[in-house]
Order: sequence, then structure tokens, then C-alpha cells
Amino acid sequence: MDWFENGLGLSLIVFLPAIGAVVLLAIPKAQEAALKWVALLVSLVSLALSIVMAVRFDYSSAGTYQFGTAIDTKWIEAINAHFHIAVDGISLPLVVLSTLITALVIIYSWNHWPEPHNPKLLLVFVLVLATGMTGTFVALDLVLFFLFFEIVLLPMYFMIGIWGDRGIREVPIFGWKLEMRLYASLKFFVFTLFGSAFMLLSFLALYFKSGEFLGERTFSIIQLAELGAAGRFVGTFAFLVFLGMFLGFAVKVPMWPVHTWLPDAHTAAPTIGSVILAAILLKLGTYGFVRILLPVLPNEAVRWAPFIGLLAVIGIIYGSLACLAQTDMKRLIAYSSVGHMGFVMLGIATLTDVGINAAIIGMVAHGLITGLLFFIAGSMSHRYHTRDMRRLGGNMVLMPKMGVLLGIAAMASLGLPALAGFWGEFMALMSSFNPLEAIGATGTFRGFMVVGAVGTVLTAGYMLFMLRNVNFGEPSEEWSDHEFHDVETTEWIAWAPLLIGTLAIGVFPKIVFGATNDAVIGLVEKAFGG
Repeated sequence: MDWFENGLGLSLIVFLPAIGAVVLLAIPKAQEAALKWVALLVSLVSLALSIVMAVRFDYSSAGTYQFGTAIDTKWIEAINAHFHIAVDGISLPLVVLSTLITALVIIYSWNHWPEPHNPKLLLVFVLVLATGMTGTFVALDLVLFFLFFEIVLLPMYFMIGIWGDRGIREVPIFGWKLEMRLYASLKFFVFTLFGSAFMLLSFLALYFKSGEFLGERTFSIIQLAELGAAGRFVGTFAFLVFLGMFLGFAVKVPMWPVHTWLPDAHTAAPTIGSVILAAILLKLGTYGFVRILLPVLPNEAVRWAPFIGLLAVIGIIYGSLACLAQTDMKRLIAYSSVGHMGFVMLGIATLTDVGINAAIIGMVAHGLITGLLFFIAGSMSHRYHTRDMRRLGGNMVLMPKMGVLLGIAAMASLGLPALAGFWGEFMALMSSFNPLEAIGATGTFRGFMVVGAVGTVLTAGYMLFMLRNVNFGEPSEEWSDHEFHDVETTEWIAWAPLLIGTLAIGVFPKIVFGATNDAVIGLVEKAFGG
């Protein structure tokens, strides 16, 4: 029996973590070792299956959906919703990244449990998040996509709200004083739910409109993309539908100015929550742009492209300047994500194969690099009991191995050549020089290219600022009586794959482009005529 050809392999990748979560619920809370080993085993099996899938993937046909021909069945017959999952060259790297990050956060958490100590509930949330994340990347039906897209909301809300920072934060509008974890989790929930409401309305509008052209209404992303390529969705209808989906995906990215939930969520979240949020959850929004918005509404994508590009470069500059104003290490890394996702969105806004390829490798690189940065920031906070960079000087003296890892991750984040972060930024800027001709705003995009290039300089500035304040100099007398343990075994195991991936993709970007290039070219040709 071929597990992948009949769809079972892909189904296991998606749903095995959810099954594992159910198993964890049946294990008594007191049996902590059993809980950890079951969660780790489930995550490793899911990761192994995704690697096997990547090996089995037909890269010569990366633009076609694979491993899903046997699992396109009617799910909710009354509304013609299908259970249809499959992967192509665009989704494959993100599925592997998602399963990898899930396994690594479980390994890292082995000796790093946040308070209150409840490994059972925390691991259940991690596994439910894993199903939601991988499911989003493989769903080919809008109802299924929306379900997976929203599954991640509640686990992350509770993860921040239960295990988050207990500092006090005043709510600006109402003047209430809430614990930081409650404020951040509520803000995350409200912003995401706000965007999702508009996205759902747009999905319903497409469903009802599709019936005029197909004879029956459909939520199929493939069929809707065919209608989009044929120019069926036009006028005010297309504008409003694009607006609704844009709001839903932009909040998740997050794009400026709907980004404000992100720094608070990252700052308040426990370490593994910050890693999952940065490495995977932000990619659900950018993936939605590539998988749904561009192919289903290509004419509106052309009209909106200069506006999206403008918001992207504002995010790049704003995020960089905000980083320079931070004293909290995690908050600086959080704001850096606003800038990095700005480069991803700039690549998407060009509507070219080079730009969209840049966006996808940028997503993967950001997941590896920023995931590593949040891991290191969490471990340093665990040892120093502070994230205030004004107190953290001299880390190279106290913990030299961790200092070196922080330096490599920072250099990768600022886009140093031969490291993974370089390709997304470089190619996003390159694609801005020659955006899709149909946009008719070449001069505008070349202006965006210049502004984005300035953003790379600012990125180098704030990363070097962080390294100077954290790594260099002599340790404060505050730490003279403290004994610091450098990188531990579980930390090495959790961080090594991220470090290796950052180096490997930096030197051999074909690791990602080998899967994405043909799929992206096919998307651009079909949606925009080449």
C-alpha cells in the first residue's frame, strides 16, 4: 500500500498531532514523562512523514497538486464543501517547516516549562496548533481552509493568556489595568477575529457568485482560481471581496497598520508560543495571499499591487525604527518580524515569479531565523530573569556558546549573504525593479525598492545594536554572584536544525527554489498571463 498516493500519508501529517492531543488528554497529569514522550513521538512521526513526502515529491511537476488525488470527497454535501487536501511546490516547504518547528518546540520545552507548571495542557495546545498550521497549508477548499486557519486562534489565545507575562499593562482606550498576558491574548484574539470575519464574508460571496458560472456553487480553491483566471470576478464585487480577504490575511501577516497585536503577543507569550507564532502563524496570512487572493482575483491584485507595496515598505521602515527604540530583547525581535514580513509582502506585491519566489523563501528563512532568535531570547531570559538589554551586556563572557549562536542568528536576520535571510530580501528588492507590467507603476515600485534598501541598512543597525548591548562588553556587577550554564543538551538539539537550515538555504537556495519555482511560474502565467 502506497501511503502517499492514496492520501493517507498527507492525512497523517495533518491529523496525527490532533490524535496525539486526544491521547494526551487521556493520560493523567501526574504522568509527566509519558505526556512528554507521547507528544515528542507524535511530532517526530509527523516530521518524518513530511520529510518522506518531500523526498517522494515530483519536482518536475511542482506546479501540480500531489498526494491528494484520492482525498477529494464531499464533506458537507448541503453546501458542496469538499474535504480536499494536497501539496504543490508552494505549500511543500511550509508543511515541512511547520512539522519541524512543532517537534523542536516540544524538544526545547523538555526542561523549560513556563509557570503555571502544566505540561499536559501546554502540549495539547501545541499539537492542536500543529494540525491547524499544516492543515492550512494543504487545504484546497475554502471552508476547510477557514477551519484550519481558525483552529490556531484558541490554542494560541490560551497559551498567551495562561503562561504569558504577568506584568501589568494599562489598556489605552479604557484605562483598565490588566496583566500583560491577558491584555496581549485579548488583543491577539480581537484583531484576528476581526480580520477573519471579513475573510469569511468574502469566502461566502465567492461561493454564491460561483454558481452563476459553474451551475453549482463551490468552495473549491482550484475551481475558483480557474474562474479568476478567466476574468469572471470583476467590478465592485471583486473589489469588496478582495478587500475582505485582504483584511483577514493582512492582520495575520501582520501588515502595517494592523500589526499592533504582534509585539504585545510576542512579548507576553512563553518562549515556545513566541517561536510558533513567529515561525509559522505569521505565514498563514502571506500564504493566503499567494494561494487564494492572487489566483482567484488576479485583476484586483493588479489594481491593489501599488497599495500593498506601499504598506509593505512602510512596515519595513516602521518595524526597523521601532526596533531601534526597544530595550526589551523579545520586543525588538517581535518588531523585526514586522519589517521582515514587509519584504515578503513587497515580493508578493510585484506579482512576478521572482517576487513570489522571494516571498516564499523569505517565509521559510524567517521561520528558521526568527524561531532561533526567540529560542535564544527565551533561554537568556530564563537564566538572567530579565530581557532588558541594558542589563544583559557581556554575554560572550558569561555564555560564549549562546553568544555565538545569537550572533549567527542576528547576522542571518539582517540579510548577510550566504545565510538564509539574504535571498528573500535581495530578490524582493530585485523584483521591485521590474514588477508585473500590467500594474503600470514601474516607477513607483522602483521607489519602493530604494526605500526597502534603506530598510536593510536599518535592519543591520538594530541587529548590531542588539548584539552590542547583549553580547559585548563586560558583565555587570549584578551578575558577579550568579552561575550561568551555557547551552544545554535539549537546547542544542532544538536549535541545531534551525542553524543548519539557515546555513544550508543560504548556500543552496535551490533547497527551496527547487520546489517553488515551477509552481510560482505556473501561478503567474495562469493568473496574469506570464
